Amino acid sequence: MRPTLVIGNKNYSSWSLRPWLAARHAGIEFDEIRVSLNTPEGTAQIRQYSPSLRVPVWREGELVVWESLAICEYFAERMPSLWPADAAARAVARSVSAEMHAGFAALRHGMPMNARARGRRVAVTPAIAADIDRIAAIWTDCRARFGAGGPWLFGAFSIADAMFGPVVLRFVPYGVSRPGVVDDYVATWMADPHLQAWIAAAEQEPEIIPEDETGL
Repeated sequence: MRPTLVIGNKNYSSWSLRPWLAARHAGIEFDEIRVSLNTPEGTAQIRQYSPSLRVPVWREGELVVWESLAICEYFAERMPSLWPADAAARAVARSVSAEMHAGFAALRHGMPMNARARGRRVAVTPAIAADIDRIAAIWTDCRARFGAGGPWLFGAFSIADAMFGPVVLRFVPYGVSRPGVVDDYVATWMADPHLQAWIAAAEQEPEIIPEDETGL
């Protein structure tokens, strides 16, 4: 039996997207179970699969791995190329991945991920602006120091890219643009066939979560 990745709505679930992208880019095969978040039916489904009552969850035989970064780290156990080979680059990649995992609360709440939305506008508070500035600084620094070998943050695709991929589905719907590295990195993601497959599936989802349909 193939492993299973349990995810939430593709339109809204940024945490589900992260290990999904890592697995797709690494060529890891899996079956997918999508549950509808914020519904009684979805909550009942999640109880069957997730000890934390959250998605995503990776199930492989008797093994259950929950939480996005932990799942990605598990993938890297079998696919070491998901982290940069150079020790210094790998340390920085882990640092920025952990920072993404733990931070940027203002951006998360003010610009919720919405894969199918375009042309949304929200008030950019000082806290949101600070988060955007920090993300731009991370992307610029990683590309300058480690990105010579390809279009991703560390040249080749890594878990760091998987962690920041959902940010693109915040920047694009809400019109966040910075000429140079930021816009180039967004363009790299928007040309990625795996992300495009996720967006296409999100566009077919019928569910609407009102609090994540913010902006005019």
